[in-house]
Amino acid sequence: MTFDRLVCANCAAPVSEGRCPVCRANRERLQQDGPFGGMSPAALLAALIVLVAAVALLAHQAA
Repeated sequence: MTFDRLVCANCAAPVSEGRCPVCRANRERLQQDGPFGGMSPAALLAALIVLVAAVALLAHQAA
């Protein structure tokens, strides 16, 4: 989930607006997580499985 859809429990505003210190802290933390920080573990696992299958297919075709 991206931080633009999160609602702060402290001020009830979107976290992306950064209205309170809690919002600003969470926005900074989410931005530092990197490109895969917002992905769920299931999505990461599915991407890993697809990547392994693609490499196996390429190795099989090259042999």
